[in-house]
Amino acid sequence: MNHVAVDRPTEPNAATRLDETMLQQESRCEVADNSGAKIAMVIRVLGGSTARGRYTRRSAGVGDRVVCTIKKSLPGAELKPGAIVKAVVVRTKYPTRRADGSSVRFDTNALVIIGDDGNPRGTRIFGAVARELRERNYMKIVSLASEVI
Repeated sequence: MNHVAVDRPTEPNAATRLDETMLQQESRCEVADNSGAKIAMVIRVLGGSTARGRYTRRSAGVGDRVVCTIKKSLPGAELKPGAIVKAVVVRTKYPTRRADGSSVRFDTNALVIIGDDGNPRGTRIFGAVARELRERNYMKIVSLASEVI
């Protein structure tokens, strides 16, 4: 079960915690679909931002595309360990700020593996996904997700 924390503007800002960063190179994440992969490692962040104060690496937030390698997969799955795939970030531990002043963070970092056309390779999405995916036009992922927060 994924636990989600939503901070309201009246509460202390949770974004001041320094022990959590957004996804960057070498980050290991869960795969939140049924493509057969279980753990993926980020090789490269496509786009993303470097404007994070002391960090100069590109970091990926919710809705950013990343290039990953599969580290662990189910036996007999189409995606084997070592396969290079593209994915989109659907959950991050790092709080995501919203326009209304609230922020949302999840218990885990998670990805959904996508094809070159931007549609997910799996047919199911496990766990909640962030609402920011709708703004980034990942409508297929939003429609397959069990919960949109």
